[in-house]
Amino acid sequence: MFQGSIPALITPFKNGKVDEQAFQDLVEWQIEQGSDALVPVGTTGESPTLSHDEHHRVVALCVEAAKGRVPVIAGTGSNNTAEAISLQKHAKKAGVTAGLVVTPYYNKPTQNGLIAHYKAINDAVELPIIIYNIPARSVIDMTPATMAELAKLPNIIGVKDATGDLSRPLNTYLACGADFCQLSGEDATAIQFLSAGGSGCISVTANIAPKLCSDMQKAWRDGDIKKAMDLQFKLLPLHNAMFCESSPGPVKYAAELLGLCTSETRLPLIEIAESSKERVRAALSALGMI
Repeated sequence: MFQGSIPALITPFKNGKVDEQAFQDLVEWQIEQGSDALVPVGTTGESPTLSHDEHHRVVALCVEAAKGRVPVIAGTGSNNTAEAISLQKHAKKAGVTAGLVVTPYYNKPTQNGLIAHYKAINDAVELPIIIYNIPARSVIDMTPATMAELAKLPNIIGVKDATGDLSRPLNTYLACGADFCQLSGEDATAIQFLSAGGSGCISVTANIAPKLCSDMQKAWRDGDIKKAMDLQFKLLPLHNAMFCESSPGPVKYAAELLGLCTSETRLPLIEIAESSKERVRAALSALGMI
């Protein structure tokens, strides 16, 4: 169902509040630049520090600005199953295409607990679910066997895989089948993930280099492997710079340099260090972006 370059959108802030105009301008620019879908209110969108009202509003703003031109995959996960169901219900009402549901962080459920969590969401809301598996942030890792059990449910259609394990999409393919949508959650290995059975990347870098990321994914789909790899090598220093500190600090600073929004984040995230700023500026400069 989903493929290509899919930015995990930042949430612009201005004087402590969501900058709605900057956000909708960002959505418009992303579509103009060739992004294949959009993910509002994920981790990159600072969902942990958005109020429920802000979360709902950002989802609605994204759907409104996209105007059906590309799919919208809203972040709807929580370590509280009831809250995740509530967010999924709102996302459906807002008109999104699917919900991105992260594995419950901090609670450390068992694999059977993960099955029960996702089944409860599946049963409560008739809206496609993409599992977000990111052990580095949530501590737990959903196994391919658990994913295969969940893939039997009608609303669970795929995974955003941020394990960093390039054997994982192969094992997931064997466990879940060809129709199970696999999206990379790591920019630096996006092409390698495609070669292992993936269909796209939910990207941080695409916030600021949407055309390059889109062109890279399109080149792969067109069978132009050399062009895809050339673009991946070209983008790699920028990918690395975007994770020189906790995301989205670096990508928000890059967005400010490009005039897209302020670099403002919410506590406990703070302004990135000057050494990190220099690294971001150098990466953008090397690509001729500033």
